[in-house]
Amino acid sequence: MEKRKMENIGAEPSMLGFGCMRFPTLEDGNINEAEAEKMLNNALDHGVTYVDTAYFYHDGASEPFVGKVLEKRDRNSFYLATKLPVWILKDGEDARRVCMEQLSRLRTDYVDFYLLHALNRERWEKLVEQGVIDVLEQLREEGKIRYIGFSFHDDYEVFEEIIQYRKWDFCQIQLNYMDTEEQAGMKGYRLAEKLGVPLVIMEPVRGGALANFSEDLNAKFRALDEKASIASYALRYVGSLPNVKVILSGMSTMEQVEDNINTFSPFRPLNIREEVAIANTAAALRARVQNGCTGCRYCMPCPHGVDIPGNFKLWNTYHMYQRYESVRFGWEGKAESEKPTSCVSCGKCMVNCPQKINIPMDLQKVQKDFDGRIWK
Repeated sequence: MEKRKMENIGAEPSMLGFGCMRFPTLEDGNINEAEAEKMLNNALDHGVTYVDTAYFYHDGASEPFVGKVLEKRDRNSFYLATKLPVWILKDGEDARRVCMEQLSRLRTDYVDFYLLHALNRERWEKLVEQGVIDVLEQLREEGKIRYIGFSFHDDYEVFEEIIQYRKWDFCQIQLNYMDTEEQAGMKGYRLAEKLGVPLVIMEPVRGGALANFSEDLNAKFRALDEKASIASYALRYVGSLPNVKVILSGMSTMEQVEDNINTFSPFRPLNIREEVAIANTAAALRARVQNGCTGCRYCMPCPHGVDIPGNFKLWNTYHMYQRYESVRFGWEGKAESEKPTSCVSCGKCMVNCPQKINIPMDLQKVQKDFDGRIWK
């Protein structure tokens, strides 16, 4: 199993990290502990040393389960990462209470990699005001945590502000070959590299969207290597970036565990032919976009409450990947008042649209496509 050293802190985790948020589940929604334990042990037996969980993964069941499995192993044989859910904190000292609760759930005396979870501007400003970082430094002095970092979900400008605020030990961002301009993106990668902050990557396969395409696209990858999985190219894309030290995979089946182990044992950076294939695939996927909405929000606010750019982003993503699962959470989590059914075709939005999109007409198409969806 390939490892990469984080020069600033001396840690040397496996490139493949086990993301503990998508374990197999039983019919009642609980973790299938027998199968999940086999999967986690198989990964650890084959050299995975970075295990990533969080307070709310699997509705709060991930940390206790992971702790139960890992307590059977030598604590020095792996790095344990978990995340502080900053949005539930009442004040700075509340961070200590939650951290101690997490240590208890994980059945350990310390966490190696401790992250401020899912930061955006609002959460960042609140935790700074609360003095949460000072509390984490105290916990580090007490030996409860070893390395302090954050995971990020907002625009690049916010990332730039956060990563330059202090000297972080590491940080975690979303990155894959389709989302190079989303959130922190490649600009964020380059800034972290410049600042000497090692990166942990989440969503390298975009929640599975980059693991299987239409047959014409799959054939292009199979022509390169009949035995390689489609997902392996997405993992190798981010792994080919030198400041990427850990790549998280939320594995749900033993087959995924074994395939990922093969991808990193040993790891091979992409060659030129593979880079071209990925670039062509990305271009083909983007060509499926249904309209030219850039998310500029000049059309907002809608007087009737419709989330115009949000609806178009989901619609375009749905057609790009031709998988409902790639947008299910976003679509089903959207308030009914924000969906296209609230549009009354007043036309106010069209006046300010730089792309001159017929917004009311396209909103009707959005609703029609999701009501009668043809892709699962």
